[in-house]
Amino acid sequence: MILLVAAVCTSLFVFDPRAFSGHMGTHMALVAVVAPLAAFAVSGTRWDPSSHWHPGAGLLLSFVELVVVWVWHVPAMRDLAEASIGMRLAELAIFLVAGGLLWIACLGAGRKADAGLSGAVALLLTSMHMTLLAVLLTMAPRPLYGVADVTCFGVTMTASQDQQLGGIVMLFVGAVAYLAGGVGLAARLLRASFAKPTEGQAP
Repeated sequence: MILLVAAVCTSLFVFDPRAFSGHMGTHMALVAVVAPLAAFAVSGTRWDPSSHWHPGAGLLLSFVELVVVWVWHVPAMRDLAEASIGMRLAELAIFLVAGGLLWIACLGAGRKADAGLSGAVALLLTSMHMTLLAVLLTMAPRPLYGVADVTCFGVTMTASQDQQLGGIVMLFVGAVAYLAGGVGLAARLLRASFAKPTEGQAP
C-alpha cells in the first residue's frame, strides 16, 4: 500500500507532467512491483479469485495487458493522460488493475498442474511485448511525445533523451520482472514434474 501511494503521488505531484521517463517509472512500479507483490500476498488465500478462474485466464489477461500498455503509449493517449489529474489517475488505475489481474492469474495458476504452463507462457509473452515496445521507444529516430525539454528528478533532458530513458526503464524493470516471473513459474513446473515419479515410488 505504501508503494502504491508513493508511486501515484510521485506521478501526480513530483514529476513534470511532460516527463515521459517519470511516468514510465510509475507505470513499471505499478505493474512490475506493486502488482506482483499484491498478487503474491493474496495467492492461495481466501481472497485469491484465481481459484475460480479458467486455467487459461493468464493468457487472456496477458492479451488485455498488452492492449492496455500499447494503447496508453500511443502519442494521442499520452497527450490525453497529461491533460488532467483525473485522466492520469484513470490511466494509473487501468495499469494497476490490468497488471494485478494478470499476476494474480499467473501466480494462482502456478499451484495447478493444468494451469501452471499457461501462467508461465503469459508472463513470458508479456515480457516479450514489453521488450519490443521498449526497444522501439529507445531506438525511435525522433521523439514521439513532444519536442520540448523536460525535467525529471532535477535533471533537464531533451525530448529524445527523455523517451530513450523511458524505454530503458521499461526494459530493465518491466520486461525483466515479467521474464523472472515466467522463468520462476516454469522452473516450479519442472521441479514438480521431476518430483512426481519419485513420490510415486514404493519405499
